[in-house]
Amino acid sequence: MPLLDSNGVFIADTYSREAGSQKEIVPFAALAETLASLKPGSTLGVDVPNTADIEVLKPHFGALSLIGIAFPAYSDGRGFTLAKRLRREGFTGTLRLVGPVIADQFAYALACGFDEVELPEASAARQPAEHWVKAAAAFSATYQRGYVREANILDQRRAARLEGRNG
Repeated sequence: MPLLDSNGVFIADTYSREAGSQKEIVPFAALAETLASLKPGSTLGVDVPNTADIEVLKPHFGALSLIGIAFPAYSDGRGFTLAKRLRREGFTGTLRLVGPVIADQFAYALACGFDEVELPEASAARQPAEHWVKAAAAFSATYQRGYVREANILDQRRAARLEGRNG
């Protein structure tokens, strides 16, 4: 599946879902077993559903270099919330959005802490990289609070009103 980085460029994936690879991504259900047999020098990533329990992942943050969050459909935004919570709980590795999202969601994905987007072939063919870059640049303010950009439009308006009263 094509991989889009935070700059809107399609890049080669250095991770593999093949068992035993140097940079392996394992399913959430196999995480404990894989961690128990992890070879020194290996880099581990995990694919999680958008309903994953952060408390189960949190003890393993130090061993994980990548967490891929599944988006079963572009209309299912639970993965955005999960990404924000992972970042707030201290995960510093790569966060990967995995699924058929659309370019209009790219800016918010980045604001929530995602580093890259793994798309199905059909999605990447329908929306080339320049669509993603253009869509991300189109948003300078949002109504949602993101991980990166805490103040939303309403917060900015409230601050401006207070400044007007005090200024």
